[in-house]
Amino acid sequence: MTKEELAKEVIDRLKKEYPDAGCTLDYNQAWKLLVSVRLAAQCTDARVNVVVEELYEKYPDVDALAQADPEDIESIVRPCGLGKSKARDISACMKILKDEYGGKVPDDFDALLKLPGVGRKSANLIMGDVFGKPAIVTDTHCIRLVNRIGLVNGIKEPKKVEMELWKIIPPEEGSDFCHRLVYHGREVCTARTKPYCDKCCLADICAKAGVEAV
Repeated sequence: MTKEELAKEVIDRLKKEYPDAGCTLDYNQAWKLLVSVRLAAQCTDARVNVVVEELYEKYPDVDALAQADPEDIESIVRPCGLGKSKARDISACMKILKDEYGGKVPDDFDALLKLPGVGRKSANLIMGDVFGKPAIVTDTHCIRLVNRIGLVNGIKEPKKVEMELWKIIPPEEGSDFCHRLVYHGREVCTARTKPYCDKCCLADICAKAGVEAV
């Protein structure tokens, strides 16, 4: 089986297993996803979803958050960790959205990368989830699973993993595929325990690279 064939089979099986998988960060506007994905660095999505409720109650739009004192932002987002740097980035990012984009999030990948605190993972998430454009989000679940399955071979650097996946994942499948990897990585192909291969829908086609399966 070629990697392209393996990728197609993995995509098809994960679709059946997690048909409704989507972004686990709560948002109803593009700028809120931009804020949440910055807060999610080294923090669980579940905690971010709780913390942003207070943030958005106090600062309900881009203009309000752009005008907020970074120290006030930090006092709210501190439970997400790295509060000072995250608050600084959020403040700077909202100012740019307000001053340069009329309060809107740009739908251009390179423009997103220029925003404070936005890397390739965040930019891809925005492109895929907000704008419905081809995207591959190489978070920790994605990197771990595609190596275990055998879609990439021993590559851990996010951008390199992304580039390898672009070669074998159909563009229109990338965003949803990565969301499904998150669900599968949390429920079955776990990081902190041995993976539950006995209940894995990919067990017969997975390379199980670098793990001792139960």
